[in-house]
Amino acid sequence: MNSRYFLPTSNVSHVWRLGQFSISYQPLSILVAFVLLLLVAAFAIYAMTLGKLNISLLQVVDAILGVGESGVKERIILNIRLPKVLTAIFVGAALGISGAVFQSVSRNALGSPDVIGFTTGAATGAIAQIVLFEQGALEVALAAIIGGVVTAIIVYLLAVKSGVVGGYRLILTGIGIGSILSALNSLMLVKGNLDSAIMANLWLAGSLHARTWMHVYPVLIGVVLLLPIMMVLKRALAMIEMGDEMATQLGIRVERVRLSMIFFAVVLAAFATGAAGPIAFIALAAPQLVSRLRQSRALSLFSSALMGALLVLAADVLIQWLPFQASVPIGRMTGIVGGIYLIWLLTRSRQF
Repeated sequence: MNSRYFLPTSNVSHVWRLGQFSISYQPLSILVAFVLLLLVAAFAIYAMTLGKLNISLLQVVDAILGVGESGVKERIILNIRLPKVLTAIFVGAALGISGAVFQSVSRNALGSPDVIGFTTGAATGAIAQIVLFEQGALEVALAAIIGGVVTAIIVYLLAVKSGVVGGYRLILTGIGIGSILSALNSLMLVKGNLDSAIMANLWLAGSLHARTWMHVYPVLIGVVLLLPIMMVLKRALAMIEMGDEMATQLGIRVERVRLSMIFFAVVLAAFATGAAGPIAFIALAAPQLVSRLRQSRALSLFSSALMGALLVLAADVLIQWLPFQASVPIGRMTGIVGGIYLIWLLTRSRQF
């Protein structure tokens, strides 16, 4: 079971009726999502003011709205800082959604694509593309998707037993496959030429530097297209959390829903990995933080997406605050913070 099942459930649902139609909503959940949306917007605008060239908040807003004076600062905002910020937002959103799905499917707080090994599979595809072929942003993103999907298929086939995927079996199988792929990644770096190996190593660190619109488009399109579909399937997946037998009795095609959501989550994680490299622990932490803020054990994809975006933006801002202009890849920063969070989670959860 996921550790979020031990959370209080004081987030009471209300029903809004209009004739024969009714909508159930939770005021606290709406409030959390609204606050997260405001924080994401605030961090995004503030992040675009940071850099070697000082740019004010007003200049950033004017450039985005298209009312500022055309000049060097506006070009820097629109061509350098805005793509970087949008990459951070949609990479974080994709990882937050992916983590929420995997934690629901595995019913385990450790069920995230980076722990299970799907992110490593996406990295394998991207490294192969960088070392063996071209290094374009679109090509790397596509290779990451292929690597992530192939890894997911292998893990799923190995984890399925009697037509059912067990949570712990999925995690342990994914960890094993991830270890093998990690060794393969190291081997490709050793066998590749020096320039490609350096580029691949920089990419493996996870970075938002030098992001262009070509990095933004794939992950943006992926989130915009897949999130509505996943929102439709969310209720069925929530029913599956109560048990396969009960969900089947309610008319839900359990394995079809589970496999569809796993596929979409893997694709989103692969898009994120292709855009910015492996960003550790965002997928693990975002859904858990959302559950605690909402005081609800219900699956929340939209709020998890916002929390993921906020965490990546906050990590980027923290890096730019470091003294002596220290340049730390964002993947390393999230790994440090995420490791601390994981230790705290292990000590607090009744599951472990």
